[in-house]
Amino acid sequence: MAKFSRIEVIQKMGEIGMVPVFFHKDIEVAKQVLKATYEGGCRVFEFTNRGDGAHVIFQALLDYVREELPEMMLGIGSIVDPTTASLYIQMGADFIVCPFLNEEVIKICNRRKVAVSPGCGSVSEIGRAEELGVELVKVFPAAQVGGPGFIKGVKAPCPWSTIMPTGGVTTEKENIASWLKAGAHCVGIGSNLIVKDASGNIDFEGIKALTTQVVNDIIDIRSVSPKETPVLAN
Repeated sequence: MAKFSRIEVIQKMGEIGMVPVFFHKDIEVAKQVLKATYEGGCRVFEFTNRGDGAHVIFQALLDYVREELPEMMLGIGSIVDPTTASLYIQMGADFIVCPFLNEEVIKICNRRKVAVSPGCGSVSEIGRAEELGVELVKVFPAAQVGGPGFIKGVKAPCPWSTIMPTGGVTTEKENIASWLKAGAHCVGIGSNLIVKDASGNIDFEGIKALTTQVVNDIIDIRSVSPKETPVLAN
């Protein structure tokens, strides 16, 4: 069972402003990446269902998070069918993220009151997701469907829409600012957050430092051009 309610998850995403997106087949590497982002100030993390046995890795990460990183909200991404969604919900995932809109996945998540963010690439898909009860839609692939301009365009007639762009978001302050100023609730950041050393190995201290930088940049961006984080009712 999820530790955090769907309202708590969506609010925390908006509060922090960023959601790391990551997969690695080595459990220990994945644990260290989680720890690095946690120590860097992040409290929401999307592990992706992209490799064989990903559910085994996720269970180990979830056990680790509950024991060692108690404030971390751990969700699973790249979910494309309701059976897989049910598996991860039963394991205790705090939220579900999908690359596209699948109504059956949304229904299953709603039944268990688990936050779900389906990938949408049009105003019609966003509207349909909201009709199904989705609080936060994922615009994906964000850069390819129109970038910050797309989000700004959607928010003009639909200011109530809560959007997380993923795909094409970098760690540069100017890039993040462009998404947030367009009206994004938060941003999903993948490989751009995973720092590597000269030998190509993952640099955990580098990830920690970069996470801190991004979190602080978001605070600074919002202080200059404040955006209200939607208050969601239970």
